[in-house]
Amino acid sequence: MAKRKQGKINRLERLLPEGLLVDAAWLSRHGYSTGLRSQYVAAGWLQQPARRVYQRPRRPLGWQQIVISLQTLLARNLTVGGRTALELHGFAHYLQQQMTSVYLYGPKKPPTWLQDLDIGVHFAYRNDGRLFHKQRISTAPHRLDADAGAHPARRDSIVAQPWGPWRWPLMLSTPERAILELLDELPHKETFHQVDVLMEGASTLGPTRLQTLLTDCRSIKVKRLFFFFADRHRHAWLKRLDKAAIDLGSGKRMLVKGGRLDAQHLITVPENLDGVR
Repeated sequence: MAKRKQGKINRLERLLPEGLLVDAAWLSRHGYSTGLRSQYVAAGWLQQPARRVYQRPRRPLGWQQIVISLQTLLARNLTVGGRTALELHGFAHYLQQQMTSVYLYGPKKPPTWLQDLDIGVHFAYRNDGRLFHKQRISTAPHRLDADAGAHPARRDSIVAQPWGPWRWPLMLSTPERAILELLDELPHKETFHQVDVLMEGASTLGPTRLQTLLTDCRSIKVKRLFFFFADRHRHAWLKRLDKAAIDLGSGKRMLVKGGRLDAQHLITVPENLDGVR
């Protein structure tokens, strides 16, 4: 009996890397009953950072470990996107606010226990189907030993960024996709000035990726905003985009009450964008 018990502990050490977490359902699927989990917690072999969530004893969790756990061990189709992805891609100096939310995109909501974890950030979920037709989050499961490069199923919009000493793959939106996700937050969650500063520094975006994403994008608002800022800053990649192939809709879109109508893009923007803070 003791040998079998030690064998299950050794197996758990192989299945659950130190630093990641799983939920009760995952442990049950792998043969660890409610009673056995309780024994492991009492003996200090497992910790519970929240109800129904388990990890091997370790220093406090960071949000990256939680997301990597979701993407790999728990096989959740979620990708880091928007403002969070832009910060990870090196655009943090253009984003004034300190990170308080981690933006996750995917076809289904993350587990509810995510908000019970006391790690100092809020997880904000967005359904990627609202923004894209075909460039949806891949349903292929991600592995902990995945190469830190473009994921073959979505190489135009999702990449793996190695994280931590283990170089685990953190799946996130490319800068091109993340900017469109950020634009979707205007005007309620982001400011025109904030996006304007970021777009001014976005000189290295890839026109091929942009063309794919803009052509696939469902949101007329996002596409018009993108071209409004792109025309304003006149980056070299702009002339390589085939604007005629992108559906920009018809009619006016009011985004800012009391703002001015931009006649070229048919959206209302702040009267004096340079003065907006």
